[in-house]
This record gives sequence, C-alpha cells and structure tokens, in this order.
Amino acid sequence: MDNPSPSLIQSKPEPADTGTPGLWPSLLRRVPGSAFFLQSGWMVFATTLSGLLFYAVHFFAGRRMHPDEYGVFTTLLQVLNQMAIPAVGLQTVFVQQAALTETEQHRCELAGAVRSVLKGAFLVWLGAALVVWLFQSDLLANYKIRNPAALWYLVGLGLISLWLPVMAGILQGRQNFLWLGLVPIISAGTRLVLVAVIVWAFGGQAAGAMAGVLLSMTLALSVGMWQTWPLWRGKPARFYWEPWLRRVIPLTLGMGTGTFMFTVDMLAVQRFLPESGLYAAAAMIGRALVFLVAPLTWVMFPKIVRAAARSERTDVLAQALGATALLAAAAAVGCTLFPELPLRIVQGPRYLAAAPLVRWFAWCIIPLMISTVLLNNLMARERYAAVPWLVGVSVLYVWALWQPWGHASHYRVIQTLGVFALLYLGVCLYFSLVKKKPAAEPAPPAPQLVPPSPPV
Repeated sequence: MDNPSPSLIQSKPEPADTGTPGLWPSLLRRVPGSAFFLQSGWMVFATTLSGLLFYAVHFFAGRRMHPDEYGVFTTLLQVLNQMAIPAVGLQTVFVQQAALTETEQHRCELAGAVRSVLKGAFLVWLGAALVVWLFQSDLLANYKIRNPAALWYLVGLGLISLWLPVMAGILQGRQNFLWLGLVPIISAGTRLVLVAVIVWAFGGQAAGAMAGVLLSMTLALSVGMWQTWPLWRGKPARFYWEPWLRRVIPLTLGMGTGTFMFTVDMLAVQRFLPESGLYAAAAMIGRALVFLVAPLTWVMFPKIVRAAARSERTDVLAQALGATALLAAAAAVGCTLFPELPLRIVQGPRYLAAAPLVRWFAWCIIPLMISTVLLNNLMARERYAAVPWLVGVSVLYVWALWQPWGHASHYRVIQTLGVFALLYLGVCLYFSLVKKKPAAEPAPPAPQLVPPSPPV
C-alpha cells in the first residue's frame, strides 16, 4: 500500500465520512477541530464506563457465590483475558485495512481478509476445543472446577474473543467511534444484568455466571457484525496469509505480554493453593488499578503514532507517565490505609480476611501500571526489538510461579508478581530510552496500532 493509514482519531475532510452517525457530524461541521476532542472524549468515556460495568459484576458474584466458586469464576475470567491476547494483532491489522477501504476493489480485499481470518480463527478454535475435550478431566481436577459446563462456556467464549476484534478493527478503521464505544458498553451492561439475575435470583455459581458472560459477548459480537456487514459482504478477493501474519505476530506478542503478566497469577493460585476466593478478591482490587491506566493509553496512543510518523517531538508520554505515577501512588496509599474499604464495597464482609493481600497487591502492581504506558509507547514507535525480551520475562515469570517456592503462599505469589513486574518494567524502560537504529532502506508502512481493552 502506497498511502499511510490515516490517524485513528482524526476525522476525514468531509464530516459525513467520519462513520459516526447521528448528532456527531453536525457538531464536527459547526466546531472546527472538534473531531479529536469529541471522538477521543467519547472513547475515554466508553472505556471507563464499560470497565466499571465489568468490575461491578463482582459486586454480585462475590457476595452470593460460594468463595470457592467465586475463585473459579475469577480464574476463568483471567483465562478469557489471556484468550483475548490475539485481539491486539487482529484489531490492529483490520483498523489499517478498513481505514484504506475506499473503492470496490478495496472492499473486496477487506471481505476476503475478514472471511479468511474468521474461517482460520474458527479452525484454530476447533483444534483448541478438541484439546480441551481430550484433557477435560485433568483440567477440571487441576483447577477445581466442579461443573464442567463452566469450562465449556469458556471454550465457547474463545471463539468470540477471536472474532470480536475483527469487527472492532473495522469499526475503528472506518472511524465509527459511536458503535466502537457502544459495543463494549453493551457487552458489559448485559453481563452485569445477566450475572446479577443468574446469581442472585437463581442461586447460580461459576457455571451460571459464565453462561451470562457468554450470552453478553455473543450479543456484542452480533452488534459488531451487524454494523460491519456492508463492508465484507459480496464477492471476496484472494487473501494472502504470509504478509498478514508478519504484521500480526510481533504486535500480538508484544502487547499480549502485558495482559499475560497480570492474569497468570490467578491460574497458579487456583491450581496450587486453597482459598482461591480470598486471593481473587484482593487480586480484583489490584487489577482494577491497572484499568485506571486504560483511558490514558487510548488518548496517548494515536498521538504518539502521529508524532512518530511525522518525526515530531511530543511530551504526551511524559504526561501519561506522570498521571499514571500519581494515580498508582494515590491508589496504593489508599489501599494501604484502608484495605478493607474496597472489599466491603465490592465483595462483601466475608472477604475482609483478604485485606492484608490488598496492601501487597496494590504496591506490587505499580510497575505493571507504568509498564503499560511504556509498552504502548514502544509498540506505537514500532520498537519491536523489545518483544523477545518481554516474552522472555513472561516465560520466566510462569516458570517461577509453577515452582514450589513461587506459590508457597498467597503472599509469595504476589511477591513473585512484584519481582517480575519490576523486571518487566526494566525491559520497557531500557528500550524506551535506547534510540531506534535507522533502517538501511525504507520499510513498508506499518499498521496503526491499537491499545488493548481493559481487563475483564
């Protein structure tokens, strides 16, 4: 492709092409330069609201589920986060291709890419489902899952987690920010209602709650397909896998390590330690702190992409790091002084025994909060040399967690997280400070990058 992809938040010359129906086009016409503030402000609002709705699910689940079942539910949600790691690369590539779709030939190429990737993702999912079926007994026993339905609801969610980012990428590439923000809000709101009804009204446990998650994400996928269908219907063009994979793999590995680092600890606790519900309650408080950084990266990301493309200096990274440091410090101090408060508000009095864990988690998660900002900066500037090192830290972290000394207690799991979070931060800092070597020859245009969604 000869033309670089337009900015993900910059409106096109004609307001009608912004892909944002309703009131927005008229506002864009009336207020010069308002597109950026309106669109980015909406995305920050949508990201924050959907994240709060996702987190509110634990108000109902934590208070009514048996603690062991709540631990299973939280563990399965973290597995779902890990299953969504490929979403980073998928959404990124489809953002670029959809943004450049202007002619009928381009639409046919997009249709070919969408259909081929959906089919390929289905085959990968089918193979994974077969593996789960073969090892079902071991998985149920190792992770203390009493109802097999919970595991199979998670398997069904795996396919949706591979298909949904394709639709989100098309929405963002066409600058349909209204529906890009509404889709996660619909998913989060529906999940909250369904889990509340299933758990509170019908006494459901982990399996029932996972059924609610599956139904809510199915609805979100349906809305995404409905909004994007006109762009990928009709005759598809031939699709080439090799160049597509070369673009997707480094992005997926790089951005996916961040998600992996703050979710895999729950798997170790569920497998090796008792009272996983107590750890889950404390961990959800800690993971909520990481969510605070998500709106900052949504706004920071396209600014850095634009500045890098134009070889301009920008202080947006310093601003994001400063804001993140202040948020992290304030949250950690608050959790240190009042560790029982978030537990009383969200999970209820029976989880107050997890208060000491909240203090540890709040401080050990700070390096990952700062790393999230630095990682987005690295990927936005195409500094993929950091990817193998970040993957290496993640692999070492898993190895340590699976050692007897790495999961000797709940405290030891959190301490292990803190040590490797610092190591992960060190890698991000090093590659952020080292200047990128100039390429020997011009490289093809890189895809616009997309920061990951907040954790579930």
